[in-house]
Amino acid sequence: MAKVTIYTRPMCGYCHRAVKLLESKGVDFEDINAGFDAEKRKEMIQRSNGGSTYPQVFIGDTHIGGSDDLMALERQGKLDAMLGLSA
Repeated sequence: MAKVTIYTRPMCGYCHRAVKLLESKGVDFEDINAGFDAEKRKEMIQRSNGGSTYPQVFIGDTHIGGSDDLMALERQGKLDAMLGLSA
């Protein structure tokens, strides 16, 4: 299974939605709370090539984008393969 990292902040509906989708798939992921941590936010923006909205999702070294991007991959049937889940 691919390593998943998600940068979140407290009280973020989009973050909650993305986390719930990953949890529903049984995916282990690293949740980095960058909302009040300037260094983690800087890391997130640098790693995502300028993405400053929450959440920012990575599967392995691939930047997926935000919650809407993650949901679009799910709707297109591409997310499970990226996560390394069996069909």
